[in-house]
Amino acid sequence: MVSRYRRHPNGKGYVAVGSEVDVSAYVDPTAYVETGARIGQKARIAAGSWIEAGAVLGAGVAVGANVHVGEAAVIGRGAVIGSHSRVGARAVVSDDVHVPRDTAVPAGAALRRDGASGAAGSRVSDARYGKAA
Repeated sequence: MVSRYRRHPNGKGYVAVGSEVDVSAYVDPTAYVETGARIGQKARIAAGSWIEAGAVLGAGVAVGANVHVGEAAVIGRGAVIGSHSRVGARAVVSDDVHVPRDTAVPAGAALRRDGASGAAGSRVSDARYGKAA
């Protein structure tokens, strides 16, 4: 299957046909948003980031540079995903959660504002410190 992209009016990033990106959201010219993804008001997607199919980014989400958000992942309103991070498929990052740069959120994990994480056996790894968070 071949995806078709259009340039988003705010930032000129690549937005696949079939995705919903609010006109107030910023998509960097080198960022990609795939089919079925939904991006909320005033969200910001920085350079080199890739938002996969079916992912949902709430209003005011900030995605740093070179971030990969996996298929069907959900990022809550006001959350911040640090540069060079990876959010796995079907992972959930709750409203207002800050994911530090160079962090891997495993597929299916759930990060909540109180610092707790869900998904049996999952750990959030922080490459900056070489340990699980």
